[in-house]
Amino acid sequence: MKTEDLNYSLPQELIAQHPSEKRRQSRLLVLDRAAKTRADRRFSDLGGYLQAGDCLVLNNTKVVPARFYGRKQTGAQLEGLFIHEEPDGEWQVLLKNARKVKSGEEIELLDRTGSVWGRAVTNRSEVKGQWRLRPNEPIDAFSALEQIGLPPLPPYIKRGREDTSTPEDLQRYQTVYATQPGAVAAPTAGLHFDEPTLEKIKNLGVELAYITLHVGIGTFRPVQTETLDEHPMHEERYEVGKGAAATINDTVDVGGRIIAVGTTSVRTLESVAKNHHIQPAQGQTKLFIQPGYNFKIVDAILTNFHLPKSTLLALVGAFAGIDTVLNAYQHAIKQKYRFYSYGDAMFIY
Repeated sequence: MKTEDLNYSLPQELIAQHPSEKRRQSRLLVLDRAAKTRADRRFSDLGGYLQAGDCLVLNNTKVVPARFYGRKQTGAQLEGLFIHEEPDGEWQVLLKNARKVKSGEEIELLDRTGSVWGRAVTNRSEVKGQWRLRPNEPIDAFSALEQIGLPPLPPYIKRGREDTSTPEDLQRYQTVYATQPGAVAAPTAGLHFDEPTLEKIKNLGVELAYITLHVGIGTFRPVQTETLDEHPMHEERYEVGKGAAATINDTVDVGGRIIAVGTTSVRTLESVAKNHHIQPAQGQTKLFIQPGYNFKIVDAILTNFHLPKSTLLALVGAFAGIDTVLNAYQHAIKQKYRFYSYGDAMFIY
């Protein structure tokens, strides 16, 4: 498939820069795949499309406050993104404005209160902008990031170092059920849920199953190859526990639907599915779902609106048909839905 087939034009003003006042107040575009019909609803109406015996599968990864600021000894400012911690305690990071950073150079990481943390740049990897930082003293990366880090918002959400939105972002760029630290981007379809909404859904007789996929930096990278088949898919860590697998398989056995919340849940489920059932598992997945893919277990998807020419849009197009999805996107644009991470949602069944 040509990558250009996933392209569409979006007015800049429809890219949501802040979340809705309350999580459940987002809009919801409901898409019926079989009938090829759509309906404009509110997220609070989601329960009307669920039924007893369904299973809602949610990704409980927790976003690490992975974005940070630093400065060189010359005073030059740096912005970085934590990727992961190596077994030897070194940090893999992406650094902006780092062309003149030298191996072995000390930099200061600035925390949210203005104090500093010393770090030394040790070596540069083969990936452009990717470096290793060696802490001057042994410290757990997640603990350090809780003091120095900011929400790793995608580049289309504009924030500066002194932006007053940081407290809001720390709370709202995180699902209410996040428990497993490790993501550097939020599973954004889950951002619309609050505790009362989840409780109402359970009261309908819908089962909830929690799985984990730690969203990586590759999720925002556009496809830059001419065809989708040429695109090197990014790898992400996942875990499906025994309890979640049992709940999902029991749902299948009684004829209920498996409803994946977000593309991350879809990728995880489809990575471990066989014969319309799943097994407890953990590992890494590079599964690239694109048009032509035969879904093994997912029956419906709750998702946000995705960037043009993205692997996420390819996944949704594989599920509902790319023409059907792009037509729905054009409808959403005309109706002025809010797009991307802090934007509105779609329910596709």
